Amino acid sequence: MLDGRRIGTLEDFWREIGEAVNGPEGYFGGNLDALNDCLRGGFGTPDDDDFRFEWYDHARSRERLGHAETARQLELRLTRCHPANRERVAGELAAARRGEGPTVFDWLIEIMEGQAPGALRLR
Repeated sequence: MLDGRRIGTLEDFWREIGEAVNGPEGYFGGNLDALNDCLRGGFGTPDDDDFRFEWYDHARSRERLGHAETARQLELRLTRCHPANRERVAGELAAARRGEGPTVFDWLIEIMEGQAPGALRLR
C-alpha cells in the first residue's frame, strides 16, 4: 500500500514504495531506472506476477508530485546529466516551470503501468 498522504516529493515516493514492498526501511530503487528494473521483475517483486500496488489518496500525490516537484527534480537532473542531454532537460524544465508537460506523478504512473500492467490500483 502506498499512502498518498506521505508522498509529497519523489524522495518520499522512494521511501514509501520501499516500505510497501520490503517492509520498514525497505529499498525499492531510488531513481526511475531502478523502479523500471524492479517492476520488470526479479528485483524485489514477487515472481508470480500477481502483486498489486494500492495507492491511497493518490489525488493528493498527483497534486504534490505536479509541476513544481517536476521542476525541482529536473533542476537536480540538470546538474548531473550528461552534457549532451542538457538542452533537452533544460527544455523540460522550462515547460515544467510553465506548468506544462508530464509531471513526476505521470512519470511514475507510466513506469508502473508499463512494467506491471494491472498491478496499480489508484484509490
